[in-house]
Amino acid sequence: MQPLTTATTQDAPPVRYRYTLLRAGQFALDGGSMFGLIPRVVWSRQCQVDDRGRIAVQHNCLLLERLDDPPAGSNLPAPKLVLIETGTGDKLDAKSRDIFALEDRSISTALHEVNCDPANIATVICSHLHFDHAGGLTRLAKPGETPDWTGPASSFGASVPDRPVKRTFPNAELITQLREWRDAMANRSVMTRTYFQDHLAPMAEHVRFVESPPPFAPGLIPDRTQLPSLPPIIRETEVLPGIFVFLVPGRTWGQQAIKFFDHTGQPTVFTPDVLPTSKHVGQAYSLAYDVEPYTSSVSRHWFLQSAVDEGWKLVLDHEHGHPTFTVKPGTTPQSKGWFELEPA
Repeated sequence: MQPLTTATTQDAPPVRYRYTLLRAGQFALDGGSMFGLIPRVVWSRQCQVDDRGRIAVQHNCLLLERLDDPPAGSNLPAPKLVLIETGTGDKLDAKSRDIFALEDRSISTALHEVNCDPANIATVICSHLHFDHAGGLTRLAKPGETPDWTGPASSFGASVPDRPVKRTFPNAELITQLREWRDAMANRSVMTRTYFQDHLAPMAEHVRFVESPPPFAPGLIPDRTQLPSLPPIIRETEVLPGIFVFLVPGRTWGQQAIKFFDHTGQPTVFTPDVLPTSKHVGQAYSLAYDVEPYTSSVSRHWFLQSAVDEGWKLVLDHEHGHPTFTVKPGTTPQSKGWFELEPA
């Protein structure tokens, strides 16, 4: 399928969506890696660590239900149910689950709790394709099921035998940036194990690629607080009626945020790993996992400034506590000249 490249304006009233927060499982990540160059004596004031130095995080996903008809003349698909993010899923072996203290639940568990059949979801949008965001695209095949794919199993421990998997959402297409897909298939990441074939290969024939405009011209190294020359609306790509994606590079080169309008019409942005938790609001709080930490820092600045200017409500992808925030300019001595988050 040809990549989508067109950004659209929003002249008509926006198509609105009711969203349900899905908790697809608590897990834990190394605190030092999650805060990069920030000293532990600083970040540990806000984050508790376990006996292995890990902090608790969450797989936050959103189930969107379309409330309005698409505008006349729209040629975009208009599914009733859309899923944003899928979490890690159920395929990791016991040793890998122990490494990340993975809770015994998945996106399938969360959907069952809200009485949603995965077969009724027509579109899945992932911010990027690391295992903790896209692993739930597939699940282990049950006894007697015909697998959609059989091959190397995802694992952070010793090699495990090939395993059969099924697409978790058998009637859904995946929307991702073309750059992200190409990097995922080539395993271009600072982490040697994060893009796994058992959640990517089964989706290869069911992907719609997007090529959203980058925030800065290729080759330009922006200043730390430089803003993109084009406003957010020009850099957004409408992929479904009232649902837009835009590039937020740094964590990966093809990482995207997802914007939609909630039932009140407020613009709501599912926030990827540019701001994984509310504790990462500082400019230097980039992850050691990022392919380009400086780019993450620059992206975080313009992203938060856009949230202020555009009145976005943010849903943070890994926030363990309350995940929904609005953004305002900093007012305290610590945040003056920067930004603050307020629970929404």
